[in-house]
Amino acid sequence: MSNKLELNRRHLMMGAGLAATAFAAGATQAHAETGTTAPDLTGKSILITGCSSGFGRLGAEHYARLGAKVFATMRNLPRPEADELTALAASDNLDITVIEIDVTSDEQVEAGVAEALSAAGGAIDVLINNAGIAFAGPIEVQDMAATQLIFDTNVFGPQRMIRAVLPAMRAAGSGQVFNIASQLGRVIVPGYAHYSPTKFALEALSEQLAYETVTQGIDVTIIEPGGYPTEIWENQVALSAALKARLPEELLTAYPNMTAQMGVENGGGGGDTDPMDIPRNIAGIIAMPAGTRPLRRAVHPVSRPQEAINAVSAQQQLAMLGNSPYGPLVKAVLD
Repeated sequence: MSNKLELNRRHLMMGAGLAATAFAAGATQAHAETGTTAPDLTGKSILITGCSSGFGRLGAEHYARLGAKVFATMRNLPRPEADELTALAASDNLDITVIEIDVTSDEQVEAGVAEALSAAGGAIDVLINNAGIAFAGPIEVQDMAATQLIFDTNVFGPQRMIRAVLPAMRAAGSGQVFNIASQLGRVIVPGYAHYSPTKFALEALSEQLAYETVTQGIDVTIIEPGGYPTEIWENQVALSAALKARLPEELLTAYPNMTAQMGVENGGGGGDTDPMDIPRNIAGIIAMPAGTRPLRRAVHPVSRPQEAINAVSAQQQLAMLGNSPYGPLVKAVLD
């Protein structure tokens, strides 16, 4: 094993126990969500996808106000959201650069990441894969166009970004990758189409990546939001309405209750929860020492049913592989 793994703090603390780890993580999360601390991110370069709205837009401003150099990416430039963010950066002296990246485009990912790497001096400290979409309706009514679009955005998009950013992180011997999954990446609500399947896939991709990069000095964290009122749910209404319009009537009537809700505004998820919970948690994790950052962070003021699943998953992973040749990698990430 390399020195990086041998000196990894999580590895050295092996045997401290999952209970103690869970207690510390819970305390850190509560501290982050109250916003009582303002971690200093000066000197950090952060690349974020999906910054036109939601967690991406809020995060871009938040990290910049904490001193980070932010590359806020979004698709379909020029657009008003990009102009507004650029104007804010100029007026408030924030280091934010807007770059066009559609995560479904190999060419835009390659070009956009190259631009950010050049401006950052050759390496990005933090990648936040935030861009995502959703559809409503049962699985059978999701035609292949909808299926390919959601997997291309929610799974293949992060994969494109990871492959573009990781070589420079490996060369630097440090880095952090955040993948924004969901509570619905661990539990399933009927009628949410391929949203859970894509987020389950992103969970697995992220954990696998964490085991493979821990010896490279690169941490991976999966953020698992519960319900928050962001634009993804408004966009879901439009996407679902377009899908519904091209479906045959016999398919719609096969699942009347679920298809009736497709393309209908229902208030979205999250109620009056504060979407800033996500950027605050991410900023707090970035500020943690390398090698101590959590693999998963469930974020919601009330509902975090995935935490029990996360604990059992970690226990079973350690039980299955802890004493195998893969043990040092798994323990370095999970302990």
